[in-house]
Amino acid sequence: MQSSDDQPSADPFAADRDAVTAWEHDSRQARSDGRRLVRVPLRSDAECDVCVVGAGIFGLTAAYLLQHAGRRTIVLDDGPIAGGQSARTTAHLATAIDGRFSAIESAHGRDKARLVAESHAAAIATIEDVVREERIACDLRRVDGFLCAASTDPDHLRALHDERDAAARAGLEVELLARPPVRGLGDGPCLRFAAQGHLQPLLYLAGLAEAFERAGGQIYTGTRAASLEGGSLARVLSTDGRTIACKAIVVATGTPITDGVVVHARQAPYMTYVVSAPIDGHDVADVLLWDTAEPYHYVRLAGIDAGGTRRLIVGGEDHKTGHARDGAERFARLERWARERFPEIGPFDRRWAGQVFEPADLLAFIGRDPLGDENVFIGTGFSGNGYTYGTLAGLLVRDLVCGRDNPWRAVYDPGRFPADARSVGRLVRENLDVAARYADWLRPGEVTSETAIAAGDGAIVRRGLDRIAVYRDVDGTLHRCHAACPHLGCSVAWNPAERTWDCPCHGSRFTATGRLIVGPANDDLRVLEARRDGERNGEQDRV
Repeated sequence: MQSSDDQPSADPFAADRDAVTAWEHDSRQARSDGRRLVRVPLRSDAECDVCVVGAGIFGLTAAYLLQHAGRRTIVLDDGPIAGGQSARTTAHLATAIDGRFSAIESAHGRDKARLVAESHAAAIATIEDVVREERIACDLRRVDGFLCAASTDPDHLRALHDERDAAARAGLEVELLARPPVRGLGDGPCLRFAAQGHLQPLLYLAGLAEAFERAGGQIYTGTRAASLEGGSLARVLSTDGRTIACKAIVVATGTPITDGVVVHARQAPYMTYVVSAPIDGHDVADVLLWDTAEPYHYVRLAGIDAGGTRRLIVGGEDHKTGHARDGAERFARLERWARERFPEIGPFDRRWAGQVFEPADLLAFIGRDPLGDENVFIGTGFSGNGYTYGTLAGLLVRDLVCGRDNPWRAVYDPGRFPADARSVGRLVRENLDVAARYADWLRPGEVTSETAIAAGDGAIVRRGLDRIAVYRDVDGTLHRCHAACPHLGCSVAWNPAERTWDCPCHGSRFTATGRLIVGPANDDLRVLEARRDGERNGEQDRV
């Protein structure tokens, strides 16, 4: 995975680059120097106080804070720094979180709703402090956020009024305005949330990683954790046999690779889509925007690039992972929606998608792994608020590891179960859907012959009792993997927009040739064979 002993390891997914959609975003400055995002793999056994698995926003924040709290910390990641969902975010920094305070208050009560607002405000303040103290150039800005009624239907208007009242009770600065500050978003009312923010995500994470290393921390990329053992003598074992002995483990992999089903049964994976285009920034206010549509939309401006151009970023069109194949149409709908409201926008030249995990009771799971050994900590269920949740998760886990009291501990306890009827209903519906997906193993293949699979496309093919995930690359080579997700055996589904195999049960995702992108699985799909059309089967064809 590396060219020499003193060179950083290459992007571990580089071999599959033709099999992964080349998603783009406004991160060229961070990506232009691979050394900012890539480190050498772990080459020998090591010891530390805390081992963090995952170099995204949660993992790096926790590592930085723990290192500054006097805990010797090592970070492992099987890809580059921010190689997962942390780079695919639109980086809204919001106390006005996706779960909506009217629903959070109903499910958890006013006291916990106030703690939720407090924790997200603390996360934004912490990011500000880190950027200032470490002098990280990442275009961090405080801006107002606006929740806009998608229509003047009474239900939408009632939802705005309810959210204003609940958010105010939670301690947020919020007011009801007659119309949005951006033309084109309709004449209906909106809520203004003060002191929200945004930043350039890869620049922030690259700077945070460097600040952590300056404080004495260590980061190893291109290293996958094969197993984790907690307890007083905890250890992390890599896939190539290296061992890190430690006193605590932080599992920061987006969704835990340590938990078989308990946490995953209480949250659901959703894909979200993003498009971006240049726009004349002088005519558009620098704010955050959301609407009450279903599925909803979110908008922000990106910073001025080297050519003096600003970009508009528009996201939404969410659907449950593995449950839709119309990603191209969802991108197109976002573009139409944006052009109708911002006619001065330029050509859409960047598209990408990300995945979020939606908890049944609207709040993230942060703290001790409910099924893990002592001293194993997790953070997941961040919904669409990954950068604030990831940061407050770092603050909370730092305190838990260091034995400090934290008022948010009970709010985000991973061992809790939904208590209100609506949350229980969501949990039941999502898990009934998961159970139904196992019936895919009884269904026929999507094509009757591999010859029907076009170059750059994939499909499930029936082979006796098995389902085979078959991808034809641009050279015509057929790549075959067993369709069973290594997590709990669901049959993966082809995602044509991203050219990935996605698990519709718990959200594991794999490249078109079967390499793991995101868990909860911790192994690649089982590769069967790869051969060109016309080549006969045989051992020489196996990979």
